[in-house]
Amino acid sequence: MGDVLFEPVLDLPVSREQAFAWHAREGAFERLTPPFEPVRVEARSGRGIEVGATVRLRTGTPPFALTWLAEHTVFEPPALFVDEQRKGPFALWRHSHRFEAQGAAASRLVDSIEYRLPGAPLGGFFAGAFVRRKLKRLFEWRHRTTLLDLVAHARAAELLAERDKTNMRILISGASGLVGSALSAFLTTGGHEVFSLRRGVSATGRGPTWDPDAGTIDAAALEGFDAVVHLAGESIAGERWSERKKHAIRASRVAGTRLLADALARTERRPEVFVGASASGIYGDRGEEVLHEDSPKGEGFLAEVASDWEDAARPVREVGTRLVHLRFGMVLDPRGGALKEMLLPAKFGVGGPLGSGQQWWQWIALDDVLDLVLTALTRTDFHGAYNAVAPEPIRQKDFARILGKVLARPGFIPAPAFVLKLILGAMAEPLLLASARVEPRRLLAAGHRFRWPELEPALRALLGR
Repeated sequence: MGDVLFEPVLDLPVSREQAFAWHAREGAFERLTPPFEPVRVEARSGRGIEVGATVRLRTGTPPFALTWLAEHTVFEPPALFVDEQRKGPFALWRHSHRFEAQGAAASRLVDSIEYRLPGAPLGGFFAGAFVRRKLKRLFEWRHRTTLLDLVAHARAAELLAERDKTNMRILISGASGLVGSALSAFLTTGGHEVFSLRRGVSATGRGPTWDPDAGTIDAAALEGFDAVVHLAGESIAGERWSERKKHAIRASRVAGTRLLADALARTERRPEVFVGASASGIYGDRGEEVLHEDSPKGEGFLAEVASDWEDAARPVREVGTRLVHLRFGMVLDPRGGALKEMLLPAKFGVGGPLGSGQQWWQWIALDDVLDLVLTALTRTDFHGAYNAVAPEPIRQKDFARILGKVLARPGFIPAPAFVLKLILGAMAEPLLLASARVEPRRLLAAGHRFRWPELEPALRALLGR
C-alpha cells in the first residue's frame, strides 16, 4: 500500500466565509477533537492556522503515547488551509481543508487527507483497515460537531443582530473545569470574546481575578462585560463528605456566587445576562414523582445548597440583569465527571445496578450543555430556572445496562446500597441512590432541540463506539 486518499465531504448551511472563519478561530482544534481520543496540546507557535504555525500534540495513553508535530503550510482564506505532519506516526500526512461556495448562504467542506503508513507495503497491509476505521470514526464526529456548532452560532448571530450586536464579551468563572473549558472553546469559535474569572492575584490569562475563599474580587475589572457565566464550585465527588468538605461545597457555591453577584450589581456597565450553574439535586429524593421547574424544592444537603446557590445570585436580578439558572443533571463526557469514573468498572463488567437500580437519574451530554448556555445568553425571553437535563429520564439500572451494551461488557453485577454507604458515607444517598424524575419542561416548551436526546446514541458518540 502506497499513498492513500481519504476525502469526507460535509455540506453546510452557512457561507464558506463563515465556515472558514470558524476553523480559523481559537478553540476550533478543541471543538474538533473527539472526547474518545486522548489528545493533549503540548505547545503551539505562530498565529492560529496561518503559514508556519505549528502545534505539538501528545496522543494515546502511556505507555503507547505518541508525539505529533503538525505545521500549517497553506493559508488561503476563505478557500483553503493545509496542515502537514512533521513528526508523528505516519510516513506521510497532508490534510487539506477546502471550502467551496454553494451559493450565498451555503458551502461545502472537503477534508482531503493524503497519508502513507510506515513500513509500506507491510505496514499498510497490517494496519490499513484499522487506520481507515479510525479516520471514519474521527471525521463522523468532526463533521457532526462542525455542522451543529455552525448552526448554533448562526442562530445566535441572528438573535444578536436584532439588538445590533455581532458578538459578546463574556466572562466565565470555573473556566478550567470540564464544562468551562469546553464552553470557552465553543464560544470563541463563535466569534465571542471570552475571559476567565481567575483565582488569585498571581493567576495568568485574560480576565479579572478573585479569591472567593478570602471574599475578595477585582470589582473594577468586572466593568463592561455583556454576559457572565458562573460555573465555579467545589466538586461534590472525589472524597467522602466530611464536615470540611461539605463546608467547601456550600461556601464555593453560595458565598462565591454572592461575592460575584454583589460586585456585578455595583458596576456601572452591568452585564445584560447572568447565567448561573445550578443542579437538578435541588429537588431532592422524590421517588416516582415527575418533577419540573415549578415543582417544590426538596430536602437534604444538596437540595438546600442548590436552593441557596440560586438565591445568592439575586442581587444581579434586582439591578435589572436578566438571570438564568441552569439546573444541570449529570453531565456526560468521558474526559471528566461521572462518566469518566464509571468507565473503568463498566469495562470490567462491574458497572451494574446501584442499590435497587430503580432510582431515576438525570443526565445531559456536554455539547447540549454548551448549546443551552449559548441559548440562555442570546435569547432574551430566557429567564429564571431551567432543568438542563435530557428529555429521556432513565432508571439507574437501565443506564448501567446501556453503558455495558455500548462497551460490549456485561452490566449486571450489583453494588448493594449498604456497601455504597460504607464506602462513600453520606454522599452515597444523594449522589447515587436518590431518585429524581426530572423533565426539561420549560426548554421543550421554548422549542429547544437537543443534540443527544437519547442515552444510547449519546454514549456511542461520546465513546466512539
